[in-house]
Amino acid sequence: MITVYVPRDSSALGLGAERVANAIQVEAAKRGAAINLVRNGSRGLYWLEPMVEVATASGRVAYGPVQPGDVPGLFDTGLLEGKAHPLCMGPTEEIPYLKNQERLTFARVGITDPVSLDDYLAHDGYRGLRNALAKEPAAIVEEVTASGLRGRGGAAFPTGIKWKTVLNTPAEQKYIVCNADEGDSGTFSDRMIMEGDPFVLIEGMTIAGLAVGAAQGYIYLRVEYPHADVALNQAIEAALAAGYLGDNILGSGKRFHLEVRLGAGAYVCGEETALMESIEGKRGMVRFKPPLPAIEGLFGQPTVVNNVISLASVPIILDKGGKYYADYGMGRSRGTLPLQLAGNVKRPGLIEKAFGMTLRELLYDYGGGSASGRPIRAVQVGGPLGSFMPESQFDTPLDYEAFSAIWAVLGHGGVVVFDDTVDMAKMARYAMEFCAAESCGKCTPCRIGSTRGMEVMDRIIENQDRTKNLALLRDLGDTMLAGSLCALGGMTPYPVLSALNHFPEDFGEKNVAQVA
Repeated sequence: MITVYVPRDSSALGLGAERVANAIQVEAAKRGAAINLVRNGSRGLYWLEPMVEVATASGRVAYGPVQPGDVPGLFDTGLLEGKAHPLCMGPTEEIPYLKNQERLTFARVGITDPVSLDDYLAHDGYRGLRNALAKEPAAIVEEVTASGLRGRGGAAFPTGIKWKTVLNTPAEQKYIVCNADEGDSGTFSDRMIMEGDPFVLIEGMTIAGLAVGAAQGYIYLRVEYPHADVALNQAIEAALAAGYLGDNILGSGKRFHLEVRLGAGAYVCGEETALMESIEGKRGMVRFKPPLPAIEGLFGQPTVVNNVISLASVPIILDKGGKYYADYGMGRSRGTLPLQLAGNVKRPGLIEKAFGMTLRELLYDYGGGSASGRPIRAVQVGGPLGSFMPESQFDTPLDYEAFSAIWAVLGHGGVVVFDDTVDMAKMARYAMEFCAAESCGKCTPCRIGSTRGMEVMDRIIENQDRTKNLALLRDLGDTMLAGSLCALGGMTPYPVLSALNHFPEDFGEKNVAQVA
């Protein structure tokens, strides 16, 4: 029986994958062809979705983008034998976009059936957990520390240090919390993991529990991800039934339970303390720190809060060792980062690469330049509160410290592309509007500053006392940066001031760029 793969990834579904899968089943039945249709995750080559793969004796062959009307012609020319067709991309693993990546965290995404435990185990799944069960908690933490893994959610805090703090804080109950409230514009790596390889996140959280002595975990998932919710719960149920979760993990006598909690759509709940307030059933508002969540977090107990990609990177570290992971990357940025390329770009998708590749290589070698064919004028890296970077900064290596040195943030690895038709004053105004809409309201600089910022931006755009209002905008940015309780208000000046510094002509200024 021939195996055919059609993604169940929500982006692929939005592009017609379900209709393509149905068309393939109908066509195969009509021709009396026996096929095994597997709904895999997306490989992340979104300009080729829906991408259909067929297993052949020489490996998987890809076709894309496939629409239902293409299916009869594909069968006519030998789809099931992997034969040539205008939509044929050749052997999947040889597609340059995919071949030139370093897939560690995403090693199985697009390859396996996401909710098949047997498939996960057949592709090196749970090897990290088995190794962890043979180690003392401190040894697990040391392995993660040696890997150089840092938080992939934005702040880039060393994961091992966070875990060590929780391990060394005595308490009867501790928690592992996964921040899956992926709300940044142009980001989708968390969703791809949860939809395309949920077991790797479950395994990573279980290892974290063993490392710090936590018996309960929560995945705080944004409500806008219904397909991830289904996949995660199916995978949790399968892991529990097979003994990979529960009161006696693989007969070790060690406990770890896991459940999914849905957020209600507030961007601020991506901030770790607001997220914990939400899990506790309260309004999602930022807490004062200290105490840190590692000391006094969820329900007042020591808590590890990590991003999806951080936790999903743990299994390979425990499987192959911290040194193996640390051998990738540059400087203090070790391992790989799943970069998400979106916006006005010819080849959008997910690219997992070791730290060190330049932004220009990402935009042109992978992205193929702008979709419009016009020059790329700016990119915003790190979500809606990330800096806008001009062409003069495109040779910056993708590295936390390199970005920090030019007053930019790498954050969650989302990259949104704009061509030369963009109005940067309007983009800066949108940042203030976004902050005003999403502020939890607890601190004055964010709550009031964002609203006043929108008003100042409107006056600048309308050329009302422009010089005076530009000075006021910079002063307001300094106040928000220094005085906000969390990164929502504290980072809003990044897109605003970077747009003003690098694209002054859009604000009616003719002076050279200033340094923020």
